[in-house]
Amino acid sequence: MFDYAQPLHRLIEELKKIPGIGAKTAQRIAFFVLSLPQEDADRLAEAIREAKRKIFYCSVCNNITHVDPCEICTDSERTNDVLCVVEEPYNISSIEKTGVFHGRYHVLLGTLAPLRGVGPEELRLEKLMERIKRGHYREIIIATNPTAEGEATAVYLAKILKEYRLRLTRLATGLPVGSEIDFADQVTIRKAIEGRTELKE
Repeated sequence: MFDYAQPLHRLIEELKKIPGIGAKTAQRIAFFVLSLPQEDADRLAEAIREAKRKIFYCSVCNNITHVDPCEICTDSERTNDVLCVVEEPYNISSIEKTGVFHGRYHVLLGTLAPLRGVGPEELRLEKLMERIKRGHYREIIIATNPTAEGEATAVYLAKILKEYRLRLTRLATGLPVGSEIDFADQVTIRKAIEGRTELKE
């Protein structure tokens, strides 16, 4: 059986640990890195080291940042009465790209996943609850993913936030723009029907 040289093998094995990167993709990335001029490879390695050294979680919202509080938390142009709760820091980027949300965020840094031993205690919800108690929010948007874990987390959050008499909303789910109903699964179609909106002239 063919084996790569040990340094290359190690690089491929490390790359395979990245979520979504399989053996073939890790191999392609490794060979790409090997093809880089030394100074480009050094810049890439330094960028990884610098990000690891300088990036941390915001003490207010758990977003990743290099200043504390983060730039979103200190942005005076944003509204303080709507809080959007997401699973991970990269979810913020997806929402921000739409340009339609101008409120605040809170990152859970995970979801409820009983099969993996992640219960309410592991989610560390104290910071979120403290923000809601101290803040003047009129609406909490629960923007967890439409997965089994995301749905379970949304249901749990709705239950514990009910006592605060806030408007609790969930991101609409359903058919993506540009797709056809025939290609959608039953769960997606059901969500689309349940989340239907009124047509306005």
